[in-house]
Amino acid sequence: MADRWTPGDFVRHPGEPDWGIGQVQSAVGDRVTVNFEHRGKVLINTAVIRLVAADLDPPLQR
Repeated sequence: MADRWTPGDFVRHPGEPDWGIGQVQSAVGDRVTVNFEHRGKVLINTAVIRLVAADLDPPLQR
């Protein structure tokens, strides 16, 4: 089963790490539009590319 993304979710493209973190703009079925910080808006077919949730929590400091 494919992941279901909603607008506002933060993701990474597993094959394009240089694109940085992206924010989901829209999601209709397998078509997800993501605005990446270093690439801009990209339409992703999640039946082909499995986006990864971005961890935005800062690391714990000791």
